[in-house]
Parts: sequence; C-alpha cells; structure tokens
Amino acid sequence: MNVPDRPHLLALSSVRSNLVTGLRSILPEVGDEIIAAIRESVPEYARPLEGSFGRGVRAGVDEALTRFVDDIETPGADPGRWRTVYLELGRGEVRQGRTLDALLAAYRVGARVAWRRIAEAASAAGAGVEELTALAEAIFAYIDEISAISAEGYAAAHAEAAGEAQRRRELVVRLLIEGAGAEAVAQAVDAAGWRPPRSAAAVMTRDVQPGALATRLGSGVIAATLAEGVVCAVVPDADAPGRRSELASALAERPAAIGPTLELLAFGASEARARRTLELLEAGTISGSPALAADHLATLIVHDDPALLADHAARELAPLAGETELSRERLEATLRAWLDHPGRPTEVARAVHIHPQTARYRLRRLRDLLGEIDDPDRRFALALALRSRDR
Repeated sequence: MNVPDRPHLLALSSVRSNLVTGLRSILPEVGDEIIAAIRESVPEYARPLEGSFGRGVRAGVDEALTRFVDDIETPGADPGRWRTVYLELGRGEVRQGRTLDALLAAYRVGARVAWRRIAEAASAAGAGVEELTALAEAIFAYIDEISAISAEGYAAAHAEAAGEAQRRRELVVRLLIEGAGAEAVAQAVDAAGWRPPRSAAAVMTRDVQPGALATRLGSGVIAATLAEGVVCAVVPDADAPGRRSELASALAERPAAIGPTLELLAFGASEARARRTLELLEAGTISGSPALAADHLATLIVHDDPALLADHAARELAPLAGETELSRERLEATLRAWLDHPGRPTEVARAVHIHPQTARYRLRRLRDLLGEIDDPDRRFALALALRSRDR
C-alpha cells in the first residue's frame, strides 16, 4: 500500500527506527492502560471485557499498538490482518445494537493514552521535538484510518442486517399472498419483528425497491417484490380517515392500484384484485392512478376472463367482419351510441356527429347485420363485446 493511502506513514518517515526497541518493550503495559481508560471513560465498555467482546477489544488494542510500531520499522507492510480486525470491530457494534459512537470514542481515548506513553518512551530514548511531533501526527492520523475502516465494517454489517430484515418481511408478504395458515404466518411475523394489523389492503406498483415503497407508504407497511418487477405492499388501516389521500400522494409518481381492505389472513384476495386492477390500468382499460379496485368492480368483472371475453366479442361482432375497415368503425361507433341512447336516433346522431338520417340508415344496417338490437339482453351482450375493444 502506498504512503498516500495511509497518512500516518508519511509522518513516521521522519522517526528513527532505532526507537522501536524501546517502544516495543512498553506495549503490553500501554495496552493494559488503554483498556482501563476505555472502561472508565466509555460507558458502553464499562462491563468486564469477557468472551468474544473482550477478546475483540483486546485484539484491537494490541493490533493497533503493534502495527504502529511495526510501521516505524517497516513502513507500508501488508495491512490485511490489520484491516480485518477493525472491520470486525465495526461489524461487532451492529451485532451489539450500538451506534458507532462508542467505538470511535474508545479509539480517541486509546490515542490519548498511547500518545502520552509513547512520547515518554521516545523522549527517554533521545527523541527530539521533530520526532515527537511526527509521532503525535502519526498516532492521530492512524486513529483516523482505524476509525474509517471500522465505519466501513459498521456500514457493511448494517446493510446486511437491513437486507436480512427485509427478506424476513418479504416472506411475510408472500405467505399472506399464498394464503398460508395462521401458524405459519405468525411464525414469520414474529421472525420479522412486525406488528401485524387486523386488516390490510394490498397496494401494487412496479419497479421500485420494496423497502423504499414501504417507507413511503407509512408506518407499519411491509412490501415485497414479486414476479416481473411488480411490488406488493401490505398497508394497514388503508380505510382510515385521510389515509387514501396519503397513499395517493405517496404513489403519485407511478402507476399503482389499491385492493380492498380485508382481514389479514384474507390478504391474498386483496392482492389478486389489486394486481388485476394494475394490469387494467397499465393496459389503458381504466385510468387514474392510484386506481382503487372498489371503483372499477364492473370493469374487473367484465375483464375477469380475457380469453372468454375475446371469444364472446368475436361471436357477437362476427357479422361486422365482412365490412370494410372504415364501414366497421362507423357502424361500431353508431352501435356504441345506440347502446348509450336506446330508442333515440337523434341523440345517436348527435353523439357521433352525423345527420339524423345517416344515423337511421346505419341503425337499419346494424339491425340487418346483428339482429334485434332493441332487446335488453341483446344490448347487454353487445355492450360486453364492445367493452372488449376498450382493452
């Protein structure tokens, strides 16, 4: 590793290597003093340094002192083990449920003790002002390097812990969607540390990190990525006053659908309805995001079986297939208007912007091709067929 990569080496370059023997002889007692000072000054480390925790702290102190003196004698030696020790100390703070503040405070305490004892030993060995200044600069630069490495380990462990927590939450979401039994859901909920609501609604969107979506949607929300980039969130109290407007605001940037609020173990039904609503929204069959499934029940019913609807449309509108494309478009537009204004050819003409006489002609043509278009059951069948063209 180059000197610029480890600033303390630059300071140590002006320290005589013949100081090493004297410094090395005091390292064990300096280590003991540092441990005692840390326990006295940092409340989080006041407990007996036993087990893996104690071994880790002792290893960190010993490695820091030994490596520092080694760098006077052999600058730039391989820092592999040195890095590993301080990465692991940073990771250990995450496992202990602490912030990094206590560890960094311990480093600062250690630096002060080390500087006092090393300065005493160096002075006794004949070090001048220049060397003492260099040693001081090196010690505190060294602590900065150690702190940065521990922060790296802390961040990595924190990310891993967050990832594991998210995986556990995603398992809960998938079990709810699959309709798993109460016991399996309860075990997953407990492992995830999630407080389950009595009821919840599914919110579906696409191409967003589930953790980010859950945070955006509010407290108590968990989410998971499903197939094809679809993300499903379990949203408690979705029907609470003002909650729908909050959800709309949080989802305003992307197409999204909201299923009905159901008991938690029935969440799979909410997810299925929200998923189908999202599909219809993305297909342009319905509009307005976020789309509430409850606002589009008729459309959901009509489009529940796309293949069946397509077969129905093909059968009902087959007589129009022999027309030219332009004629078919005009007749379908007239038929739509007739279904909206049955028995009122003048309103039909106004709706499609044609002369009433033209409207009557087209209606006669439709009767010739399609049969009794005045019968209520026939009108319903034709309306379903035309709705399939809205997909």
